[in-house]
Amino acid sequence: MSTRKLRVGIIGAGDVAQVIHLPVLSLLSHLYTIVAICDISKKASNTTDHCASKFHIPTSTTKPYDILTNSDVDVVFILCTDEFHEPYTIAALQAGKHVMLEKPMTLSSPSAQRMVDAEQSAPNGARVFVGYMRRYAKSFTQTFLRELTTIPRILYARSRDFCGPNPRFLSESGTFQIRSTDYSAEAAVERERRLDILYREAFPDQEVTLEKQQYCRFLGSLGSHDISLMREALGVPESVGGVSVNEPFYSAIFNYRNKTGEPFAVTYESGIDSVPDFDAHLAVYGENKRVSIKYDTPFVKGLAIKVTVHEVNEYGEIQTREMIGSYEDAYTTELLEMYECVVNGKEIKTSLEDAKEDLRIYDMMYARMNA
Repeated sequence: MSTRKLRVGIIGAGDVAQVIHLPVLSLLSHLYTIVAICDISKKASNTTDHCASKFHIPTSTTKPYDILTNSDVDVVFILCTDEFHEPYTIAALQAGKHVMLEKPMTLSSPSAQRMVDAEQSAPNGARVFVGYMRRYAKSFTQTFLRELTTIPRILYARSRDFCGPNPRFLSESGTFQIRSTDYSAEAAVERERRLDILYREAFPDQEVTLEKQQYCRFLGSLGSHDISLMREALGVPESVGGVSVNEPFYSAIFNYRNKTGEPFAVTYESGIDSVPDFDAHLAVYGENKRVSIKYDTPFVKGLAIKVTVHEVNEYGEIQTREMIGSYEDAYTTELLEMYECVVNGKEIKTSLEDAKEDLRIYDMMYARMNA
């Protein structure tokens, strides 16, 4: 029995493409074939040509709409910068193509709604799969969530993401990526124009300061991982108790209620420094049990995602268990899931509607910042 291969067109040939998606797609060559790639760098030795040669991709271009209008493309992977997520996603949907959209979905709630509206009217049943790979790791879906259900009364939780210097991890990833910086003046102007629209939508009727711009970009980049994971594990918070905005570190207090209706708080803390230690975890505290999941850098393949339980056992003893749901790379698990969604019609967990909830929480955080 033959397996249908999904034909992939890629927009954005930067670090995420070179270090993550191109290697994983190559390893999943029984399910995917890469037919075209685009990046707007114009050098003869640009990232597009480098990727096309290295990963044996037949077509390379510097024009994104060459990908969006390519009749040989079934799924468009949008791996470019955040401000172009909306126009390229909508164009792909209008062309009847499925989309793998790297997080964040976009940077403003109005932009998110425009994308949802486009999906609802897309021909060929085209759908968008948002790339929140942490939520597809088996240590999360089968191990952490299982252990979490055994805590009857959540008393407190903590979401932390101190990711350290990504260039250090990238340089040691073994993928030998290259970078291009020769982007046209026209592209830079268009980038700033789109960012200005998104910032003004995210912060309506107010001055958009540099501090607010940095906050918006941070939540869209590193923050979206943590907020999305927190949502699936604990739900959407009732309110935001407070925020601290101190580039490059950010924190917040989210107010929740547990199963018995009692209030509890979730501390969110995140930032980027120069210490090469990747400390990303979600920890949940109950009366007799603590459960945490810890992620390592995704840019080094094969690092385990671990779940740790500290509890008082039936003998009154302190007991610690450490579990690894699977050594399978979270991005591999994610793309296997996406294949099932596109080919076999499985419901998309990380849909546009789902990702829109992140923007709703960001808006709550922005409002608290201004209070």
